[in-house]
Amino acid sequence: MTARVLVVDDIVPNLKLLEARLTADYFVVITATSGFEALKICKRGECDIVLLDVMMPGMDGFEVCRLLKNDPDTLHLPVIMVTALDLTADRVRGLEAGADDFLTKPIDEIALLARVRSLSRLKLVVDELRARAGASAQLGVAALRPALDDGRGGRVLVVDDRAHSAERAAGALRGAYEVDIETDAKEALFRAAEADYQVALISLNLADFDGLRLCGQFRSVERTRHTPLLMLADTEDRKRVLRGLDLGVNDYLLRPIDRNEMLARVRTQIRGKRYADNLRFNVQAAIELAVVDPLTGLYNRRYLQSRVAALLDQAAQRDRPLVSMILDIDHFKAVNDAHGHDAGDAVLKIFAARVKRALRGVDLMCRFGGEEFVVIMPDTRLPVAKIVGERLRAAVAGSPFLIEKGACAIAVTVSIGIAESLPDDTPDALFRRSDRALYQSKTAGRNRVTAAAA
Repeated sequence: MTARVLVVDDIVPNLKLLEARLTADYFVVITATSGFEALKICKRGECDIVLLDVMMPGMDGFEVCRLLKNDPDTLHLPVIMVTALDLTADRVRGLEAGADDFLTKPIDEIALLARVRSLSRLKLVVDELRARAGASAQLGVAALRPALDDGRGGRVLVVDDRAHSAERAAGALRGAYEVDIETDAKEALFRAAEADYQVALISLNLADFDGLRLCGQFRSVERTRHTPLLMLADTEDRKRVLRGLDLGVNDYLLRPIDRNEMLARVRTQIRGKRYADNLRFNVQAAIELAVVDPLTGLYNRRYLQSRVAALLDQAAQRDRPLVSMILDIDHFKAVNDAHGHDAGDAVLKIFAARVKRALRGVDLMCRFGGEEFVVIMPDTRLPVAKIVGERLRAAVAGSPFLIEKGACAIAVTVSIGIAESLPDDTPDALFRRSDRALYQSKTAGRNRVTAAAA
């Protein structure tokens, strides 16, 4: 895949060299010669990934990276710091500033391209989540929460069958994280799927299993697909590390592992995971709010109409019955007039809870609108549905609805209309028959159940 790469360096020959390497691999390259210029380009959203030199006059790369990661508009941009500094302390400083990786000059072209491709893929996923969450926020459905936390706390899984190596990695993280060690690669995937691990460290030198294959399995399983992965590799594993980045592994550490660098890289991955999880939460919340009634917590009419069509198709294919039941609270307007709309809302909530408790888990209950509710009962014949309808009616009328912590007791009854599905039925036709039965309950005096003729 391609991406827009911003290369930042105050030395023009370095810019030209990196530009040529990336352009040859079909990346779109943008250049900047100072940190100030780079910040403006990033703020305008003109790049997807940043290759940032550390040693620059005026504002060094550490400060530029820190400013990018503290700005809600740019914190999601992947940053690779490029420098001649090769001390572990310099790498840790860059990672703590928020950098996603740290490459040392002279730059290995294969490693550079693999890292750029890997981070570009990850950013593509985050961009899609940001777009969906942003659209939801603009519609007022869900608020966009773009902040990064400090990446501290949570559970970490270390997968390594060499006791000394596993304990060394776990020891470096204990105190900051809750660390579990798994020596059996085949059990590691099951363990990760069952627990909420913030990151998994996987050794590429497992004795009886291919570490890269395990990384691929993590990415193929839904429960672990978004778990950040860090490879633990020896220096001679360079080709396998690059292959791992192509497979979607997030980062890697080379042995001997420096404790501070490990902590910094783990924090970086956890910050990114929590940021993406927040975006996913907002998107999911937006989806739920689009189909859920906010007052009662039941599905709304939009969801009902789409779901009933599928349930009718299933019933027809299996030659099984399906029942539609419409419930209408009697004299609900009088409740609002006498006690106010807050009391009316409380009645709707209590009503929904009482009815739902009396239904099966497979039954679908939705708020149709106002004081009308619909219950869809799969695999149910009309005689059984009438018995259930009477049970629901009795549950509603059996005791008053206590409002305002029991200060007010309101007697509530419900009228119910029931219809059974017919061959080649449509949702509208089924609802019309249920509605006609409901009308009969209303005209007959309310607080009763009526079933439409088969």
